[in-house]
Amino acid sequence: MNKKRILALMLCAALSISAFGVEFKEGTYVGEAKGYRGEVKVEVKTSKNKIEEVKVIKNTDTPIISESAAKKVPEQIVKYQSLRVDGVSGATGTSRALTSAVRNALKNSGADLKELNKKPVIEAKKLVKETQNKDVVVIGAGGAGLVAAIEAKNNGAKNVIVLEKMAFAGGNTLISGGEYAAPNNWVQVKKGLKDSNDAFYNDILKGGDNEGDPKLVRVLADNALSGAEWLKDYINMTFEDRQMFFGGHSVERSLVPQGATGVEMISKLLAKAEELNIPVLYETPATELIVDKGRVTGVKAVSEDKEYTFLAKDGVILATGGFGSNLEMRVKYNKDVDENILSTNTVGITGDGITMAEKIGAQLEDMPFIQTYPTCDPISGALLYFGDVRLVGGSILVNQEGKRFVEELERRDVISMAIKNQTGNAAYQFCDEAQVKLSGVAEHHADEVNYLFNNKLLVKADTIKEAADFFGIDATELEKTVAKYNQYAKDGKDLEFNKRGKLTPFEAKGPFYIMKAVPAVHHTMGGIKIDENARVINTKGEVIKGLYGAGEVTGDIHGTNRLGSDAIADITVFGRIAGQNVVKDNK
Repeated sequence: MNKKRILALMLCAALSISAFGVEFKEGTYVGEAKGYRGEVKVEVKTSKNKIEEVKVIKNTDTPIISESAAKKVPEQIVKYQSLRVDGVSGATGTSRALTSAVRNALKNSGADLKELNKKPVIEAKKLVKETQNKDVVVIGAGGAGLVAAIEAKNNGAKNVIVLEKMAFAGGNTLISGGEYAAPNNWVQVKKGLKDSNDAFYNDILKGGDNEGDPKLVRVLADNALSGAEWLKDYINMTFEDRQMFFGGHSVERSLVPQGATGVEMISKLLAKAEELNIPVLYETPATELIVDKGRVTGVKAVSEDKEYTFLAKDGVILATGGFGSNLEMRVKYNKDVDENILSTNTVGITGDGITMAEKIGAQLEDMPFIQTYPTCDPISGALLYFGDVRLVGGSILVNQEGKRFVEELERRDVISMAIKNQTGNAAYQFCDEAQVKLSGVAEHHADEVNYLFNNKLLVKADTIKEAADFFGIDATELEKTVAKYNQYAKDGKDLEFNKRGKLTPFEAKGPFYIMKAVPAVHHTMGGIKIDENARVINTKGEVIKGLYGAGEVTGDIHGTNRLGSDAIADITVFGRIAGQNVVKDNK
């Protein structure tokens, strides 16, 4: 992000206003509104001339992301006595809902709502310059950054700080399914499944068309299990007693966190960071890496009221994620991933770390390789967890004509491109009640399911014809497709697409479900080049001293395509390595 633009935004954020002189009937009022995926409810207390307090009493939107809005928006409304306050970037739906809920609450207060809706008077605030000395500075409070910060602290760095440009932690990890690919994991052992580090290594390389760096892939494959055990035993993450079978893997090996989202990982990492006294500075984007005599010695950053210089004695760890939400950057490296393709990413995933590193000479790798996720929201682009029915082998994908067109457990890029070639560039996931229950999607993602029903993206019907008619799918062909698939399941062999894993027939009676989905940008495989020790490499092939990288900000691991659930293993393995080596290399 342009430094002058950041400064301008921060200046505009520093506001002061004069009272509008609105009068209220003194009392306490309750209001509700529909958020991004759930309901929000507020309690507003007023005196005769002032909104005294806004309390959020119900919030069923996405955890952590919505909590940042639930904290900031009420504070802003009370501070500026206005409903025209800035929302939280990345939590726009919740921010709008909170403002609407307050407005609904105040309808019975006798207040002039038009007056309350006037924009506050803006007064620029001068930024104060401040320098802080740290041992390690981590840029990015997503999964990789929090893992790295914790390991840096545990390996001897006394003064570790994490900078996060958004108002909440988590990055793409937070909104992911959080599944973790680990060979020889405890669920595999319990189920008697054979696996190995070598099998995982080969799957990663093959899944990325052998474009990944074998040395980095070897590190990932050999350390994935120990990383999962570290999350379970030290970070106290809870995993469910089941796995998923992601496309491109040769065996079922993907652990599922409690709740089947990245919320479990991020919440537990934040708790551990707090326990270790590692501060996270929110809404404090890094703007520049400081270099002295060829070594990275710190970071410049800016917040609402300060221009920071963080000096890092041991080094800096870049964990800023990829660039899936940066349309200009996407098109620069791959013109096919244009404005017609939505993104599953949070709005903060804009390639800032890649740009900062490139400015000081870092080598970039695999930048044109941008992955789409096949089953996403046609309205927003968000990843749809109802699609996880496919990952337990319990659904088929059909087109408008009612026919299957791809193996449901193929690689993400293969499925996505197949969907783009169908009528309406959309796919329809068909499944039955038994598979919905088996996958747990209705239980874990009830708010999403309600959202899909409300937006006519999901139908539940007693017959196949009724479900098909809802979306205008050829019902006769779909009935034939289901019958054919059931025969494949009975015979134990998919003669059309050779679907891997166990084939489970659909029940003869409903209810049946169909979900409409489209592909959306999900992961950027390109980024800064690192070595096996997570040290950033420059364009001459040399180590940039004092600079480390982990997570989606790095390239050359997944090649042309990342297999599902490999990212959480990646951020954990290389986040730990970066956190350990930033200290060890400088002792």
